[in-house]
Amino acid sequence: MSDAARKAAVETLGTFLLVFMAVGAAVFGFEEVGVLGVALAFGLVLLALAYAIGSVSGCHVNPAVTLGVLLRGGITIGEAVIYWVAQLVGGLLGGAALKLMTSDFGDVVDQTGALGSNGWGDTINGSGAFVLEVVLTFLLVFVVLLVTGRDAAPGFAGLAIGLVLTVVHLVGIPLTGTSVNPARSLGPAVFAGTDALEHVWLFVVAPLVGAALAAAASALLESPTRDLSHEDAGGDPTDAAVPR
Repeated sequence: MSDAARKAAVETLGTFLLVFMAVGAAVFGFEEVGVLGVALAFGLVLLALAYAIGSVSGCHVNPAVTLGVLLRGGITIGEAVIYWVAQLVGGLLGGAALKLMTSDFGDVVDQTGALGSNGWGDTINGSGAFVLEVVLTFLLVFVVLLVTGRDAAPGFAGLAIGLVLTVVHLVGIPLTGTSVNPARSLGPAVFAGTDALEHVWLFVVAPLVGAALAAAASALLESPTRDLSHEDAGGDPTDAAVPR
């Protein structure tokens, strides 16, 4: 298998697992685990994936993260397109699996009522949701770019990224359900129906805006002695995501 195919495969699998396991925590058990439990599910799944597949692809599993890495020079546009396609496929597979489990096949009750899809209206309006998703995605991508940089302490990137994703969800779940990841939003929305699809554009656009702002902000903190030449991934399991 070629290097590009390996990266595409793990990005697809990783995004599928993130959607099925973490969104599934809400769909299958929100009444039991609540906001904290779902937030921890997202953070812990990403933490585990970072150390499991980070050495292969950088464990982006999020089109917004890939955009941030692209804007910081960590990957080429061709590589980014491969990542985006893989992540969207993984998100759709995750949404399909959730739909299957809540259909007659699995006979599981969907405790979110909308397959864990994102939305606004009850607790926040559209403009507020847009600002919220931009800020939350900014924080996530900003942390990813900084903790996977050459100046970061080696070996701790996955832990920091998992923790920040948990915090992001603690803030966002009561308001929008938290996206910060277009693939995570699109997958369930496709299978949830009309209302979710009408809202999903915001959860694609806002995270990409937040990622672009995070890339610009992280550039201001770059070490002047940093080596931007391409090099093989090293000890940290998320080194492949480093802007190089």
